[in-house]
Amino acid sequence: MEQHRRTLAALAPLLLVCVLLGPAAASATAARAAGWIDSPVRFSAGGVTIYGTYRHPAHPRGSFPAALLIAGSGPTDRNGNSPEESGPVNTLKTLADWLSEDGVASLRYDKLGSGRTGLGRYLFSVGTIGIKPFDVEATAALTYLARQKGVERARLAVVGHSEGALFALLVATGVAGPAPPVHALALLEPLSVRYLDLITDQITAQVQAAEASGQLTAAAGSGLLSELAAIVSSLRANGTLPATVPSDLSSVFSASSALFLAQADRYDPGQLAARLPTGTPVLVSCSNDDIQVSCAEVDHLVSGLTAAKADVDFVQLTGVDHVLKEDTSLGSADYTKPLPFSTQLRAAIRTFVGQNL
Repeated sequence: MEQHRRTLAALAPLLLVCVLLGPAAASATAARAAGWIDSPVRFSAGGVTIYGTYRHPAHPRGSFPAALLIAGSGPTDRNGNSPEESGPVNTLKTLADWLSEDGVASLRYDKLGSGRTGLGRYLFSVGTIGIKPFDVEATAALTYLARQKGVERARLAVVGHSEGALFALLVATGVAGPAPPVHALALLEPLSVRYLDLITDQITAQVQAAEASGQLTAAAGSGLLSELAAIVSSLRANGTLPATVPSDLSSVFSASSALFLAQADRYDPGQLAARLPTGTPVLVSCSNDDIQVSCAEVDHLVSGLTAAKADVDFVQLTGVDHVLKEDTSLGSADYTKPLPFSTQLRAAIRTFVGQNL
C-alpha cells in the first residue's frame, strides 16, 4: 500500500519501499462473516516473528481453498493500513472479507517493518534489509497456511496487491525459495515493470506536472531528472547511492532503502510471469484512475503471462484508485475515506474464485 501527500519540496514516487518504518495496530480477533472467524497467528521467518490473521471457517465441513494475501509497499500492515496515512484504508481486510464470502480462507500478515511484527532483529540495522527477508516471510506464510487443518493444498492461491504482486510472482515461480505449489494468482494493480523504472516514471510525471503548473522551472526539473538518472545508474551498477542525494529525492533514496531497491530492481515482473507453469489461473487488474500503476505498465506483465500460456483473466477497471476504491479524484487524499470498494473487481474475484478455487 502506498501513501503520498508530497509537496514539490519532497518529490517522491507513489510507490514507497517496504523498508520504511512505522508500526500500526494489529487487528483484533473477531467474527467477520457468518461462520468465519479471524484468529491471531504468528510464525517465524528468517529469525523474525511474523504476526498475522488467519480467516477460516468456524465449523468447517471438509476441506476448503485458501489464499495468502501480500500487501503493497511501505509500512503496510496485514489489513492494508499504514501510520503514513491519516486513517484506515483496509484494502487487504476487504479482500479477506470478499474471499470468505466466497468460501476461501486467507492469511494476511504484518510484514517486516509494519504492525506488530515491526523490525525485529533489524531494528538497529535497517540498511541491511534487502529483498530476501520479504521473500522468506512470504514463503513461510504460505507454508504456514498450507499446514492449517482443512486447507486443501491443491487449491492454494496468492493474492498480491501493488508491490505485493512482485512477491506473489517470486513465490509462485519458486524464485523466493521452496514453498507449497501455488495453484492460482491474483495480481491487483500490480508492480509490473522493474522497480527503478517505475520510480523513474512516477517522479518524471511529478516533475512534468510541477513544471506545467509553474511550481518548478524547466531548468530545475531537468536538473532533478538528471540527478535521478545518476541515482538509478549507481544503484544498478553497484547497489549504492551516489555521495549526495538531493533533498527532493531523499524520501525515496536513502541509506535505509538503497539495498532493497537495488535488489528488487533486478526482477522484471514480466520475465518472472513468463516462468509460471503453463495454465496457471491468474487474475490481473488495472484501472484508468490508478495514479500509481498504469494499464500500459500492466500490459508488460500480461505479455509475460501470455508467454507462459497462463490462463489470464485481465480486468480493466474504470473509476477505481490504487487501493481498489471507487474514486476518480486522480489523487491519494481519498484513500482513507469510507468510499466503496470496486464492485467491478468484487464481481471479477467472485467469478475467478468460482472457476478456479
